[in-house]
Amino acid sequence: MRRPPTSTIVSLVAIAAVLAGMLITYAFRGDRQLNVLDVVLPAITFAGLLVRHRYPVAALIVVSVSVAVYYPRAGLDGPLIVLAFMILYTAADRGHLIAAITVGAVLLLGMGLGELGGSRHVDDSMFIAIAGWVVAAIAFGGVTRNRRAYLEEAERRAIDAERGKEEEARRRESEERLRIARELHDVLGHNISMINVQAAAALHGLKKRPEDAEEALRTIKDTSKETLRELRTTLGVLRQVDEDAPTAPADSLARIDALVAASGLEVRTELSGPLEAVPTEVDLAAARIIREALTNVSRHSGTNKATLSVSNTSGNIMIRVEDEGPGATYDGGSGFGLQGMRERASALGGTLEAGPRPEGGFRVVARLPLNGVR
Repeated sequence: MRRPPTSTIVSLVAIAAVLAGMLITYAFRGDRQLNVLDVVLPAITFAGLLVRHRYPVAALIVVSVSVAVYYPRAGLDGPLIVLAFMILYTAADRGHLIAAITVGAVLLLGMGLGELGGSRHVDDSMFIAIAGWVVAAIAFGGVTRNRRAYLEEAERRAIDAERGKEEEARRRESEERLRIARELHDVLGHNISMINVQAAAALHGLKKRPEDAEEALRTIKDTSKETLRELRTTLGVLRQVDEDAPTAPADSLARIDALVAASGLEVRTELSGPLEAVPTEVDLAAARIIREALTNVSRHSGTNKATLSVSNTSGNIMIRVEDEGPGATYDGGSGFGLQGMRERASALGGTLEAGPRPEGGFRVVARLPLNGVR
């Protein structure tokens, strides 16, 4: 069974209390002659009180007029004024403060004029008391409205702040997923590609040149061992359970010879400028970009030769990887490898350009600012 609203219950209780007060007044003052207004005006007031939350201004006017007419013209002097206080409070609480003040003033004025022309007289102390209750009802309604508005605003701000935290958490989660995907791609993609190339070479030369096959198998063993080590390191960092594992993958410009050797290519390397005191983030990103670029040469270019240039000039690490292979060139943006390289450069405030060379082959050029670490 549906329960009535709290406002309706309060209205019914107030009506019952006023009716009881009117009956008590009639019992003690039975000598007064009642008229039709003693029934009609209270009924109108009761009806206005019941709809005051739905129609606050209309109920305010109706109840105030009824009360203003009731006291000087009706025969019974009941406590109907209490309902006028309630309706004034409701109007102010609902945001109709000007209407409540205006009607309250008119109510007091009407009661004063009515008493002058009526058969009963209200002394000054009583009139002042009624005026005080009118002012108090309106003021209390305004205070409760302001407090409710303040609480609603505070709740809205709390919801916005919570929503902002959730959005920030989702953004960080998305960035972390991209970072993990990038790390796993860099760790696994290059080494597994090299294992695939060396396995093909071993199978091809197993019968004709066993010594080459033996060397290819040795390379596969070393590369797979390195892959497992780096994968263990990366997963240990993600889980944060391996205290002995290093906090970053082992790739570094200090190990550029190892990166070149692991590629299985004939790489002409050109290094210039100090490459030792490079910030860790820039160092790792540069090594990862070099590894991925050489892997792409091995997989896509159709040649086993490449040129690598790394320099530290004007506060930037400049990387250039080129090949002259006849292999099919890719569009510079569709692969995850190129996308990962671009993301690494962009995260440091740098740039990366990749595309076919006019004279043939493919070129990757990256600029990583040393002061762009975020």
